[in-house]
Amino acid sequence: MKLLMKIVFSSILVLFLSHFIKGVYVENFSTAIIVAIVLGLLNVFVKPTLILFTLPITLFTLGLFLLIINAVLILLCAKIVGGFRVDTFYTAFIFSIVLSLLQSIMYRLLKEDKKQ
Repeated sequence: MKLLMKIVFSSILVLFLSHFIKGVYVENFSTAIIVAIVLGLLNVFVKPTLILFTLPITLFTLGLFLLIINAVLILLCAKIVGGFRVDTFYTAFIFSIVLSLLQSIMYRLLKEDKKQ
């Protein structure tokens, strides 16, 4: 149930951000759900491999290169999912930062609500 809630909230955030960030286009809510699922799968399976291959750069930049990896994953998701489009790398970079921040806030709020 918790995973389903995370997917739904991530979908809502993806759809919400597509209205405010120019260059990010999502057709409808079902596409946003698919984007949330694909991003989750990419983060689980592809991101650790990318981090491993880019470990020297990541260490040299004190972890800031992870932002680049997140943007690359957004662009990869845009190539995989039809109905989801990101125009430029810069747009993907901004989208990934804002999405990560909002997801962190949303997950923290969900976690606190469960304790009460």
